[in-house]
Amino acid sequence: MTIFVAFLRGMNVGKKRIRNDQLCACFEEMGFETVSAFLASGNVIFSSNKRSVAKIETEIRTGLEALLNYPVPTFVRSATQIEQLAEATPYSAEQLEDTKENIQVVLLEQSPDTATKQAALGLVSKEDQLVFEGTEMYWLPKAGLSDSELKMSTLEKTVGPMTVRTQRTFQRLLPRLS
Repeated sequence: MTIFVAFLRGMNVGKKRIRNDQLCACFEEMGFETVSAFLASGNVIFSSNKRSVAKIETEIRTGLEALLNYPVPTFVRSATQIEQLAEATPYSAEQLEDTKENIQVVLLEQSPDTATKQAALGLVSKEDQLVFEGTEMYWLPKAGLSDSELKMSTLEKTVGPMTVRTQRTFQRLLPRLS
């Protein structure tokens, strides 16, 4: 069995309210094992003997929509990928000292092509910094998230479906994955 984490976008926002125990029950009903929730923001740890992240994402997306009666954008990463995200250092020490914010990790459905990356980079001011690595984009806002000129809706129109977590979330997840 392989350990995975599903990052669900838009959970417990607006009218889309669900308790962690209910969310875990949905995953168990879909046949996943050793299911637990992490925080109340749509992070679900589970085991599966399936290997294809894309197939697991589709299964969860389809299953949750059927069970909850609304679409749930779903991004799945393996425990190995979570470890890489937790330990990633896409910014220099100087860049990190020059900000008030944590590194934001933007999970994407697929690796963007060069044109998409260039378009996304054109959306940020000199204050914010974006770094692309595979199916992730790292965002280092200079000030608070709400003070950033980067509009998430415009970014999503450019790079496609996405969800955002702080790098600290991935670091805090690590002990739960062993």
